[in-house]
Amino acid sequence: MANTSSLDRFFKISERGSTVSREVRGGLVTFFTMAYIVVLNPIILSGAKDVTGATLSFPQIAAATALVAGLLTILMGVVGNFPLALAAGLGLNGYVAYGLASQMTWAAAMGLVVLEGILILVLVLTGFRTAVFRAVPSQLKSAIGVGIGLFITIIGFADAGVVRPGSATPVAFGVNGELAGWPIFVFLVGLLVTAVLVAKKVKGGILIGIIGTTVLSMIVEALASVGPKFGADGTVNPVGWSLNIPKIPSTLLDTPDFGLIGKFDIFGGFSAVGAVAAILAIFSLMLSDFFDTMGTVVGLAGEAELLDENGEPPALQNILLVDSIAAIAGGVASTSSNTSYIESASGIGEGARTGLASVVTGVLFLLATLIAPIVGIVPSEAATPALVVVGFLMMLQIKNIDFSDFEIGIPAFLTIALMPFTYSITNGIGAGFVSYVVIKAASGKGKEIKPLMWVVSALFVVYFAIHPIKELLGL
Repeated sequence: MANTSSLDRFFKISERGSTVSREVRGGLVTFFTMAYIVVLNPIILSGAKDVTGATLSFPQIAAATALVAGLLTILMGVVGNFPLALAAGLGLNGYVAYGLASQMTWAAAMGLVVLEGILILVLVLTGFRTAVFRAVPSQLKSAIGVGIGLFITIIGFADAGVVRPGSATPVAFGVNGELAGWPIFVFLVGLLVTAVLVAKKVKGGILIGIIGTTVLSMIVEALASVGPKFGADGTVNPVGWSLNIPKIPSTLLDTPDFGLIGKFDIFGGFSAVGAVAAILAIFSLMLSDFFDTMGTVVGLAGEAELLDENGEPPALQNILLVDSIAAIAGGVASTSSNTSYIESASGIGEGARTGLASVVTGVLFLLATLIAPIVGIVPSEAATPALVVVGFLMMLQIKNIDFSDFEIGIPAFLTIALMPFTYSITNGIGAGFVSYVVIKAASGKGKEIKPLMWVVSALFVVYFAIHPIKELLGL
């Protein structure tokens, strides 16, 4: 009893209206909805070659990905006391693999990631990152949360194969306009079951949905032998499983290889591409990392009802501090920059309100370094129904936005729309910030804009114009 009481006081579980069981369930759900990164990050990074033609080892990336995610997520739970998990950032890893490594060695590319993380850490320690957070109007913060809700919804539909790139349209419905294939069937069953459980307020509804859908997927694979969407020989099966194949692995344990840790060259990128190009690369990484996290924290804290009267979550400085350390750790371990994951919303939807949930998620990531084959049982189609349902829950924040006031309504709309349409939290935030400043200034209300909003909006203009700038500089 005394131990439970100490745990309660340390994480402020009762104070935030939660229970230990809810935190554990939330931590489990978050892990299962983002465990795919242990497989997907190695696929992305090992599939690219650096300027010398060298590739990274798939098993080593997988082990390092799980290790860094586990350690930093636990740190977020203990130091930030916030239900937020961290892992290698999607999009950021693609940029490192195909935008940086193609021009330099892997070690040099990861060195730029380390430098980016150090710069963000400096911004946190100087208070600049927190000040930017506080300079954002509250209704724009709500718009960020709504936009993230739509963003994770489209991630859910896309990963399940319900939404795909179209031939005549930007996106298409299923396979040639039809919901074809057993994996989509599994997803739809999981979505309906999870929606019913959440609507009926069943405890552990989202977790039950993930486990039940995983069992169903294993039965389907055993009977139908669906196989993967992408074969080892390069063939494509449009009705196959998106990532993991849900079948019992031949081995349950694996020995992790952490040989990539420490394999970075902090200044190698400067000698490879020159100082100006290296600085622009760091700037692109930093701005994306900086505002992805800000958007994620705002959206998740709003969903968890942890924002204060100023729209700020508790222990904001600590949350941002851990996130900046994660960026550095990702470069040091050669897993690309680690950042906050919007999939943490699934755990919040299950009831998580404190850092205990993050500790649970982190411990599971550490176990994943040993039991990666077991983690690989859960297919995307079983985890993504949770993202769609949580996307709905995050949409509820739209009631905080006054769309009749066009000066805030238009920036809020652009923020919400561009996140899912461009598959980027940063793009949505940038569009909202720049349009807000321009509209306010054009309306003669420039004095209402906080100085840091001017600064950040100017940085976003540079961010959006990064390619023309490179062309002007001959890079």
